[in-house]
Amino acid sequence: MIHLYSDGPEIINTARSTNRILQVGSQRVSSIVYAKAKELLAAGAIGKLNMVSARWDRNSSIGAWNYSVPLDASTETCDWPRFLGSAPKIPFNAERFFQWRKWQDYGSGVAGDLFVHLFSGTHFITGANGPTRAMATGGLRFWNDGRNVPDVLLALFDYPQGFNLSLRVNFVNGGEESEGFLFTGSEGIMEIAGNTVTVSRTPRESEPGYTVSTFTDDMQKRYVEQYRQKYPITHPTGEPPLGVERFVAPKGYSDSYDHFHNFFSSVRSRKPVVEDATFGFRAAGAALLSNLSMEKDSVIKWNPETMQLG
Repeated sequence: MIHLYSDGPEIINTARSTNRILQVGSQRVSSIVYAKAKELLAAGAIGKLNMVSARWDRNSSIGAWNYSVPLDASTETCDWPRFLGSAPKIPFNAERFFQWRKWQDYGSGVAGDLFVHLFSGTHFITGANGPTRAMATGGLRFWNDGRNVPDVLLALFDYPQGFNLSLRVNFVNGGEESEGFLFTGSEGIMEIAGNTVTVSRTPRESEPGYTVSTFTDDMQKRYVEQYRQKYPITHPTGEPPLGVERFVAPKGYSDSYDHFHNFFSSVRSRKPVVEDATFGFRAAGAALLSNLSMEKDSVIKWNPETMQLG
């Protein structure tokens, strides 16, 4: 949604003042898979959330943004001055025009391109507005082709709701493209992989247990007797708890289709979209904290409510 932080408030204010329908394009917020994950988390399926880990790895040249350049690319077929906008003025370069994501002058790297989807998914599922602190590291590990954005990026974020977010993008992972989430709670984990949500539950123990093997035999006996007075042995009743629950979207399901459908429905009905400019800026603003952290080599603070750097 943004290239610079100053873009966000301007887009939000313009959408409001013109009363236009604007939907940002992070299609995961329209997904029935993510909606199911949101429902499960809110219902306490994994207890209290304490950590979210998400990844988006790739292992292909096209996946690393080396898009095909048309054979007729030239200043006659490309509006080079308009493309440059406020970026540094340089002679026409077809690679930069068609593979613009590889340079900071035009894009926002893996953070703005891929982390942003992981943020929008996290915010949609948890109901959070964004992190308060961010720290990141990474670098160019493989695609040394002239680009100046990382192909490996790792970042950590603190959320005021009481959980941490860990993100990873790797364009040299040596395997297949991989996108997914792992929500870790006090009583289980919830994983999103493709169009599947899986919940694996491990309920908390009802007693603390004991480690007395190093005590004397007499002390062990007395300790266990006192322990069992406080925590008597009980026998489970009722149906055994469901250890694993899985939700799979219908074959061929596309959240991109639903995202377009939601946008068109809002245009017709004038009802709010699923991802307005404010939601979009909170995801994009959080994502670009990673770039700032690497640039400044420091922890970056962010106010998710006012959407301002700390």
